[in-house]
Amino acid sequence: MMQIKKAIVTDDHPLMAQATKELLEQIEGVEVVGIAHNGQSCLDLVEIYLPDLVFLDYQLPDHMGTDIAAQIKASYPKTHIVFFTGVDVSALTDVFLELQVSGVISKGTRHATIQHVIGCILDDYIVMPRSVLQTFKGSGVPSIAELTDEEVLIMMLIIKGTTLEQIAAQIHISKRSVDNYQRKIYGKLGVKTRVEAIEAFIRSKYYKDGREEL
Repeated sequence: MMQIKKAIVTDDHPLMAQATKELLEQIEGVEVVGIAHNGQSCLDLVEIYLPDLVFLDYQLPDHMGTDIAAQIKASYPKTHIVFFTGVDVSALTDVFLELQVSGVISKGTRHATIQHVIGCILDDYIVMPRSVLQTFKGSGVPSIAELTDEEVLIMMLIIKGTTLEQIAAQIHISKRSVDNYQRKIYGKLGVKTRVEAIEAFIRSKYYKDGREEL
């Protein structure tokens, strides 16, 4: 008799969480025992169900996915953690490997591919897309994903102390667009706060290039 593998889905978008649940339950031997919409709920469900697999979004309302993964792995090192995300996380390869994450899957991946990847992960393979592994340096320090010219400009203005409202007015875009740029930048830098973003950006090649252009 096949052993049932218990899974938990964590995504702050209810429709996406439900769609992910339905996708996983199409895999023979997988049962989704709970859905969480934030990091703390995920940790609570892990305590209750002791799942074999946790599907985890990178950006959650209360925590970053990497923080939740670290807490799960600290208590349940054999739990398979898969990041299922729509943001660029290629700069976090070293972090994922340090956390012993079992897989990274883009939300745009074909359903058949996702199901195949989950099968491999449950057989104790680690599966990551080429775009993620290409940034691996093996140094323990995450490399930085490519920033666009607009993202570099926004970071240079942030370093100068410019507010997001002032940035929007200066480069003639909406405040909401600046907020979206900032979220993308944080994801690429692998940070959560403005201070961390500034520190990571200053250490990167983009800071020198940006200073020369301004």
